[in-house]
Amino acid sequence: MEYSTLQPWQEVNENGVIYDETSLIACFEKICDPRKARGKRYHLTTLLVIIFLAKLCGKDTPVEIADWAKSHAEALAQLLKLKRIWRPHHNTIRRVFQNILDEAEFNWLMQEYQQQQIERGEQLAMDGKSLRGTRIADEQPANHLLSVYDTQEHCVMAQVAVDQKENEIVAAPRVLGQVAIAEKIITGDALHAQRGLSAEIIERDGDYLWVMKENQGHLYHDIERLFAPDKPKPGFGKITNDFLQAETVNKGHWRIERRCIQTSAMLNDYVDWPDLGQVYRLERRFTWVRQGKVTKTSHEVEYGITSLSREKASPKRVMQIRRKHWCIETDLHYRRDVTFREDATRMTKGASGRILATIHNVILALIKQAGFHNAAQARRWFDGHLNQAFALLVSDKSRL
Repeated sequence: MEYSTLQPWQEVNENGVIYDETSLIACFEKICDPRKARGKRYHLTTLLVIIFLAKLCGKDTPVEIADWAKSHAEALAQLLKLKRIWRPHHNTIRRVFQNILDEAEFNWLMQEYQQQQIERGEQLAMDGKSLRGTRIADEQPANHLLSVYDTQEHCVMAQVAVDQKENEIVAAPRVLGQVAIAEKIITGDALHAQRGLSAEIIERDGDYLWVMKENQGHLYHDIERLFAPDKPKPGFGKITNDFLQAETVNKGHWRIERRCIQTSAMLNDYVDWPDLGQVYRLERRFTWVRQGKVTKTSHEVEYGITSLSREKASPKRVMQIRRKHWCIETDLHYRRDVTFREDATRMTKGASGRILATIHNVILALIKQAGFHNAAQARRWFDGHLNQAFALLVSDKSRL
């Protein structure tokens, strides 16, 4: 009689590593390896696990990853149940990015893994980022990616490359088509404030909140005039309005931030825009203080629109949604640039730079999954706790 210690939700690979069916390693096992068997020293899953573990432990470039694998050869052999203790050369690591991984297949599997959240946030922020490490001087511009980021679960739900002959306006419907947006709030900057995209979001039972600038000149000036100071003519009464207002004051990082927002629904029947719910005027005042003295001040005014009605979103709620949009900059793009040195890592051949960006997206989601808020601190901790880093790759998200 045969017995198995595997649980119903577990699988085992060719080396004997046990992993959950919905884990990251399970996604690695599905990736097609184009290499022939002759001369192949490492299984593709083994190479990907080494890359992801090295990234979790603070190593960024292929040379750093290879050196880290060499110094942790015995520990990796034990975790991955390998017979040999020598580790791959940095050129092998580069070939994984340049030749072995298929960009479309890898992105689809990583996107499928990211979207299997049990509870998803209600707000999806959309923004683009140029990969400066892919730029070749005097030949071609850097690769550009457009991402949809779940601001609550802190993970990238979808990501597409923006072709050199197009812009984010063309790519936006394509990336949103890969995500379920029903009952979600899609936020974006002024570039995405387009009638067609707004109509598509409404048709799919979602909502939008866009910043408005001069690219939509007529609507921008209508909102600007609406919130302009009221100066009634002599003999006439004050013009009535439906303005609602909210204000917040925050102190931190040696500055005081005052935000005041006004919302109105007076343009809903006047402006030709798909399912317009209300417009807003957001005023920001920043005061920098050093040793009790004001050193600098700044003042900004922003206008925007949303499909959320006043019953669904109060002025305070609109301001919270607008502020939450910046998570895609601070939690994703900034960390990829600064913590992972993405722009400083030269990946110019083929789709290697875009694949590296996808790996960074997944690594950041794993770090958030593990309960860390500081990505740099998490990488230092995992460097001393390799078993816990490996557990992130072999376990289902709900069992971590």
